[in-house]
Formats: sequence, structure tokens, C-alpha cells
Amino acid sequence: MPKKKKALIICLAIALIIGILITGCAVYLGIYYKVSPTIEEDFPRSELVAVDDKDGFTAFVPSETSTVGFIFYPGGKVDDEAYHPLLQALAERGIFCAVAKMPFRLAVLNSDAADDIKESYPDIKDWYIGGHSLGGAMAAAHLSKNDGEFKGLVLLGAYSTKDLSKTEVSVLSVYGTCDSVMNRKKYEKNLSNMPQSFHEYIIDGGNHAYFGAYGEQRGDGEAAISNREQILLTATQIYLFISSEK
Repeated sequence: MPKKKKALIICLAIALIIGILITGCAVYLGIYYKVSPTIEEDFPRSELVAVDDKDGFTAFVPSETSTVGFIFYPGGKVDDEAYHPLLQALAERGIFCAVAKMPFRLAVLNSDAADDIKESYPDIKDWYIGGHSLGGAMAAAHLSKNDGEFKGLVLLGAYSTKDLSKTEVSVLSVYGTCDSVMNRKKYEKNLSNMPQSFHEYIIDGGNHAYFGAYGEQRGDGEAAISNREQILLTATQIYLFISSEK
């Protein structure tokens, strides 16, 4: 076979492979858990909270001035709007909240999203960070590099693969008894990464998906409580955790 023809065939084959990979990535990234279509009915907007929609995040500002802030990273391939009910419920209790809008809905692509949020609200004195599932792991990763800038970490159906045992932060871990997505063995294994101030709250009947309002998640267990109940229980536990650290 002539060298030119052979080289052409090789180039075409490489181009085909690249095209397949790009198409595959586009399809994968285009499939995600969308916010529940009934979210506005199930979780009406609160008059006590102002919503500030920015390019890289959405902030929930309490009616009364707050000096405590909570930054939240969404779960992998989950619409960030699905966590608005949780953060609104927390903001109603007087805590400033913000949920990051991740590239392709993957917190791993921007684990330092908290930096822009903090810079936008310099009046907040005490910062907490947390997230759901992959978002929780990435929040922990960000904190591990900036532990002096946060008072605490909140993990929802998540665990930290980063060693936080020597930090002075406090950690709250919340998960449901019906959660079939979070790897329980890895969760137990990574408990050694937790600092001395570690708190665990287990929601009886809760599952993995119900921390947000996006319906059911593949591979998850069937919850024995409602989506609304799990979100409100979680908001209460986060509020009590943050309040105890003041």
C-alpha cells in the first residue's frame, strides 16, 4: 500500500475515533438529573429570603443581615436548582446560603467554586461549606486546601477522601437509612479522615436523592419519608450544627 494512502487511512481512523469520543462525551454530559417540574408547587418561594441569581452561583439572602454563610456544591450530574428548597429552608433560619453552578454539573471540574462566592460577599465572617454526594467530596477537597477559611463542613450522602483529621474544623455527616447510592464501605473506611469534632445524623427512611428535588435516582433505595420531609429535616440539622459552632 502506498505510504500516502496508508497515512490517509490512519488519519481518517484517528479522526473517526476522536469524533466518537467527542460524541460520547457530549451524550454523557447532556444526560443529567433535572429539577422536579413541580418544585415551585412543592416548595413555594419564601418572603423571608431574597434570591440573587449570579453567573456562577445562586445566593439565598435572609431578610435579616447575616454574618454566617454556607456554600453548597451539588451532586454529580444534578441540576443545581434541585437544591434551592434546602438552601431556602436554611436561609429562612437566618443563614446566608449559595449553591454553585458547576461546569457540566460536575463539581470535580471546579472544586474551587467557593472562592468566587466568598469574594462576592465580604461581609460574611464565618463560612461553612458542604455538598451532596460528589459535591460533598469536592467541598471536602476544597476545604482541605483552605481549612483556615472555614469553620465547618457538611456532607450529605458523602464522605471525604482527603485527610481532615488534623484540622480544627467541625464536620456534620447526614445520610439516610435507605441510601443505596453512597458506598457504605468506603464511607466507613474514610471516617478516619474526619477531625475530632465529627457529628453524624442518620435520617430514618431517607435515601440518596431526596436531599434535592430532582425525583428518583438510579440505583437508589426507595425512601420511607417524603422528599419535603427529608429536605426540611436536613435543613434543621445543618442549622443546629452551625448554631452550635457559634
